[in-house]
Amino acid sequence: MENIEISNLYNLEKTIAKDIFKGITYPWEVLAKINDFIIELGSSLDKNEFEEIGENIWAHKTAKIAESAYINGPVIIDENAEIRHCAFIRGKAIIGKNSVVGNSTELKNVILFDNVQVPHYNYVGDSILGYKSHMGAGSITSNVKSDKKLVVIKNGKEQIETNLKKVGAMIGDNVEVGCGSILNPGTIIGRNTNIYPLSSVRGVIKENSVYKNQNEIIKKIN
Repeated sequence: MENIEISNLYNLEKTIAKDIFKGITYPWEVLAKINDFIIELGSSLDKNEFEEIGENIWAHKTAKIAESAYINGPVIIDENAEIRHCAFIRGKAIIGKNSVVGNSTELKNVILFDNVQVPHYNYVGDSILGYKSHMGAGSITSNVKSDKKLVVIKNGKEQIETNLKKVGAMIGDNVEVGCGSILNPGTIIGRNTNIYPLSSVRGVIKENSVYKNQNEIIKKIN
């Protein structure tokens, strides 16, 4: 399953959380590490650039944070990120440079790389969103199976046990997720892929694809 390894999904130079991926093969393996990583990194951040605005909540001084946003630590908000009206950050979130967390968007146990946009009514939980990825209005990550069993990553006939009950979506760099889409537990989307609006996505979607529906996934023509 080489195509779902971290090195094939993400440019690690585009996140303040680069070091969390050291020695790790698959992206979901960092989910359990996010909480402690934030606390360790946050306490070492340059106080000339970052300020601790709440308990275990570090925000870059250039970040724009609406007064109506709710933020529960531990959280790191990087340079020029924008946290808009009524955003709900439940904790364990790393929000990259120039990222947008929008109105009524909810985050929990996530890493957003730089320039990520989750701007309108999104739920993103137990997930990693790569550089310049974008989730259209109302699109969400579903992070728990309806039968409550452990999440299995399915790539055609291949399967990998995660041994985790909660795994959302691992979204590669430059992915566009259409409005109203649901990314089912354990979904992995390769780099430079477009997901049509109102899609229900599961399993592994190859990089440079256009996902129209589960039975119609075509190669992207640049």
